[in-house]
Amino acid sequence: MENNSGVDSHPHMARIEDELVMQFKSEQQKALLNIVFTANWIKHKDALRLAPYGLSAQQYNILRILRGAKGKKMCMHEVLDRMLDRAPNATRLADKLIAKELVVRERCDEDRRVVYISISEKGLELLAAIDKGGNQVLAELAKRLTDAEAAAINQGLDKMRE
Repeated sequence: MENNSGVDSHPHMARIEDELVMQFKSEQQKALLNIVFTANWIKHKDALRLAPYGLSAQQYNILRILRGAKGKKMCMHEVLDRMLDRAPNATRLADKLIAKELVVRERCDEDRRVVYISISEKGLELLAAIDKGGNQVLAELAKRLTDAEAAAINQGLDKMRE
């Protein structure tokens, strides 16, 4: 059951065993499948959040990266290095943002092969609108964890990638 904010309003905790209707061989297997399942669940929530703005999560990520550059032009390689989901189609994603006039493209005078992009005023305005009304769902999800729980999850995930 979901309320109007898009956040599940179940009073009980959703258990991965119930969601996937399966038994796990170990806590480690359960944790890995839970990470994948939960990541996909969050991606779905994020897609619903961004749909009214006509953006994919990857396009939104590019816009946020460019806003974070504070007016500095970036080449696609720099943007890719900062993306959450390092998409091989990042140039195509940027082209769509350029077509929507959310991003500006500029060729380097010294090397015409180098292309710089930066966020446009229209892109900044769109991000401001999303910040104002579209981040509530993810904020509500994040508030379900205490600082200690979030720190433990972060520590465990960082340890997995060592």
